[in-house]
Amino acid sequence: MNEHVPQGVDDEPPERGTPVGRRVFLGTLALGAAGVVAAPQLQRALEGFLGRAADQDPTGLTGLLPNGGGFRYYSVASSVPRRTAATYRLTVDGLVDHPTAYTLADLRALPQTRMVRDVQCVTGWRVPDTPFEGVRLSRLLDAAGVRPRARAVRFTCFDGTYTESLTLDQARRADVLVALRMQDKDLGHSHGGPARLYVAPMYFYKSAKWLSGITVTDEVRPGYWEERGYDVDAWVGRSNGRDDEPTG
Repeated sequence: MNEHVPQGVDDEPPERGTPVGRRVFLGTLALGAAGVVAAPQLQRALEGFLGRAADQDPTGLTGLLPNGGGFRYYSVASSVPRRTAATYRLTVDGLVDHPTAYTLADLRALPQTRMVRDVQCVTGWRVPDTPFEGVRLSRLLDAAGVRPRARAVRFTCFDGTYTESLTLDQARRADVLVALRMQDKDLGHSHGGPARLYVAPMYFYKSAKWLSGITVTDEVRPGYWEERGYDVDAWVGRSNGRDDEPTG
């Protein structure tokens, strides 16, 4: 399922044909130039189409289709409601002294961290050198005042279905973000926007999309895919029976 397999080439050289005339040659150049100009728009249109299709696909089959950025769209819910800057909220609660609800503007006003890492899916595909930007999860935990008996963090999502967990030590790592931007643009709905979890050194199923809740708990509670057999500790190359290169 690797997204970056090069196209095959024929072993035999092409047959020698009729020389190309000047008009045909210039026309070919013009088409090539038009293709270069149109490529970003076509890629964005393809990504938008696949994202909308994935939103309405209860079978998950659209997840088999790559988009121009090398990602595949996955959702475990039949549909996912949208949240705007006006309607989005991220709650931090549980074993904390100061439960808080953040708006998107609140999150954007906090210091932002940018990282560029490979994204590795446990199913095998990888998107190299992907920029993510957002608020370090440790900053939100510190602001909430984590209580001494806390041991883990549970994440819930506004798709109403997906969950994830990290130990408290994992959640405090500097390479774990509440991400607001990806590939140097605001997170779109299909990529889990307005905000998602990003756990850089782990397989991408740990980076929960459509993040809506951060709950500090006294133990790790297996998330959606862990309840279905995936490893709770999902370090790239050291879990799930895989030997991928680390993303860090």
